[in-house]
Amino acid sequence: MIAFLSAQIELGARAVASLLVTILPFLPDSLVTNPEKLMIIVGFAGQGLFAMRFILQWLSSEKQAKSVIPVAFWYFSIGGGAVLLLYAIWRQDPVIICGQGLGLFIYLRNLYFIRRDRSKDASAA
Repeated sequence: MIAFLSAQIELGARAVASLLVTILPFLPDSLVTNPEKLMIIVGFAGQGLFAMRFILQWLSSEKQAKSVIPVAFWYFSIGGGAVLLLYAIWRQDPVIICGQGLGLFIYLRNLYFIRRDRSKDASAA
């Protein structure tokens, strides 16, 4: 199953690379035949999204002079986790797949709790 998903991700990467080379002709044609380059960029993009959650949390905590986890933290967690999961499936790395898969469940669950509590607060008001 993971091998099938990895192959599908690679096909998607080749299609995106082909589109990018068509739109931006200064890009090398090797991007289409060598999707690893594009997938490395995808992996770094996921890491960037994931890192932004900590930067956001740090800045929010500094602003309020106490430890704070803003809602956007969870959205960056989901974005970074999803992109890293995509990259992990493409790499067929079961360790990262399990870690990111569990993380996504936790991030989504936290957003559920936040929305549930906000709905209760709105109903009570």
